[in-house]
Amino acid sequence: MTLMGAAALLILILTYAGVAIGRIPGLRLDRAGIALLGGAAMIAIGALSMEDAYRAINFDTITLLLGMMIVVAHLKVSGAFRGLGAIAIEHAHAPFMLLVMVTLLTGVLSAFLVNDAICLVMAPIVVHVTRVIKRNPIPYLIATATASNCGSVATITGNPQNMVIGALSGISYPAFSAALAPVALFGLVAVVVIIRIVYRAEFARTVQLTPEVSRGRMHTGQVLKAVVVCIGLAIAFFAGVPVAKAALIGGAILLLTRAIKPERIYREIDGPLLFMFAGLFVVVAGAEKTLLS
Repeated sequence: MTLMGAAALLILILTYAGVAIGRIPGLRLDRAGIALLGGAAMIAIGALSMEDAYRAINFDTITLLLGMMIVVAHLKVSGAFRGLGAIAIEHAHAPFMLLVMVTLLTGVLSAFLVNDAICLVMAPIVVHVTRVIKRNPIPYLIATATASNCGSVATITGNPQNMVIGALSGISYPAFSAALAPVALFGLVAVVVIIRIVYRAEFARTVQLTPEVSRGRMHTGQVLKAVVVCIGLAIAFFAGVPVAKAALIGGAILLLTRAIKPERIYREIDGPLLFMFAGLFVVVAGAEKTLLS
């Protein structure tokens, strides 16, 4: 192994260790900063030129992430998520039915939208509802977290990892979903069954529930527009339109509004995640070039 190869391997290991831990002791660096530092180090040691670094960044993945973040942000800010959650949960009139509704809604939303955002939206709703009806929130919050992970397996747009796999492999959206949607469905069923067993006392007695969820302020026109865009995106994804292209166009359309200030949308975009992926692409490319070629 050459000296540059050893340096590149060390940078790769340290970068991924830092990203896994989330910080470097004694420094105010987050995962995005660590990934960018690793990418810069690869360029500094000569593993990659600047041109190679630019080419290493998979902009299809970055664009897809950005587009879906805008879509999710619009759904959140417009009140669509809270409204949908309220409609679903208010129809759950028993603890077990509430568990099923939370699992199903979280799983389905996470299949098509970025799953961590769905967790952030659903968790406050679940906590509010369980407090109102005086139930233990823990099993329903566990259902939210695990259903989000399981549901996101189903499609390329379910989570950032799937987006990277889809972009680098070239697998089509329908083929990906055909292979993994059954796995996601099995996972959602397993979530319900396991939580029902572990928290049997919560679901042992038949109790009539009347959950009420405050729907807050909803921008009805913006919600309808977002629903139309989401339906259009689903059709485009399964029709074979490049997912990054469809997501970017869909997100851009949702920015055309007089009701919602763009700053509210931008605040919901996870910029550090985009930076982290860009940095990791460069780190991996540098290691690949020096160690495998």
